[in-house]
Amino acid sequence: MDALKNPSRISPRNRTLPLLIALLTVIGGCSKPVPKMEEIRPVRAIKLGAQQAETVAEFSGDVRARVESRLGFRVGGKIAARKVDVGSLVTRGQVLMQLDPQDLQLVQAQARAALQSVQSNRDLARAELSRYQELRSKNFVSPALLDAKQAAFKTAESNVAQARAALQGQSNQAGYAALVSDVDGVVTAVDAELGQVVAAGTPVLRIAQAGEKEVVVGIPEDKVANLRDITDVRVRIWANPQAVLPGKLRELSPVADPVTRTYAAKITILNAPAEVKLGMTAYVSFVAKTPDPMFAVPLTALLQDQAATSVWLVENGAVRLVPVQIGGTAGDDVLLAGGVEAGQTIVTAGVNLLKAGQKVKILGASVAAGTGAGQ
Repeated sequence: MDALKNPSRISPRNRTLPLLIALLTVIGGCSKPVPKMEEIRPVRAIKLGAQQAETVAEFSGDVRARVESRLGFRVGGKIAARKVDVGSLVTRGQVLMQLDPQDLQLVQAQARAALQSVQSNRDLARAELSRYQELRSKNFVSPALLDAKQAAFKTAESNVAQARAALQGQSNQAGYAALVSDVDGVVTAVDAELGQVVAAGTPVLRIAQAGEKEVVVGIPEDKVANLRDITDVRVRIWANPQAVLPGKLRELSPVADPVTRTYAAKITILNAPAEVKLGMTAYVSFVAKTPDPMFAVPLTALLQDQAATSVWLVENGAVRLVPVQIGGTAGDDVLLAGGVEAGQTIVTAGVNLLKAGQKVKILGASVAAGTGAGQ
């Protein structure tokens, strides 16, 4: 109270504080609220141009020979020799495997002895028929007895023919102890080893025939109908992806694989060069022109929203979300079949950061219509 009655007793520090408070009050009353700046987001965009594009469906597979044979012996027995390995090149007539021929040779010898026996009986029947024909000419024997000798000779001849056929069959069986290649090719697998006893017809070797090669791929069930009639088929080998080889769809399975649920397709490589080896990884592309003009845009332009595919359309410096219909793919681009029109501009980058009505600034110049790449 004394200080209020006598201002001279107030310290300089205490005099300054009220003045500061008063000054801040005046400044606060005179200031205006700062207006909020509207956010303008920079984006990349392209101007749409309709054109007929190439739709490409690509699948991976492996190179195989068109014909791969599983070879087996025509007779059973114990394998005594194997003369080829996996990867061996073989020629027509080359011996690949050998069975122990002892038992087959014994059966062949038995058939040969049986033939010699019936041949002796036939010679005896021929001699008796000759004598009885002479006796009959002199009327020393009856006609009935001569007829019996003629029947005996015919029976003996039939027995000889039967024994000769049996010997021929046994000779063939003995020859089957050697497994001989009937084609030129390469051994791709060996399924039996020395000492193994195999039954007739059991596969012991696999040989890929030299010549035509093909790629086997699996086609999803939703693309089978569309790819069946495509004639522009291209093959690339993983070891040399720059080289594009012409192909031809040779066979498309009518039944899906029970495990992969895909349909096996065999694509013949036309005039396959020597560097295309069996077992190599290959890519098969089915190329077709779209029947109607479409818009090619990069995948980054698409926004998946509530189970619908949409794009951001730029109008008057702001964006608007519009749903679109997908018509396929063309390389790394997606083809739009509807929902947009030629000349419109769509955002190609940063689509997940936008909201309806947001102001945007397009970076760089617009891309040529229909190229489907952002700047």
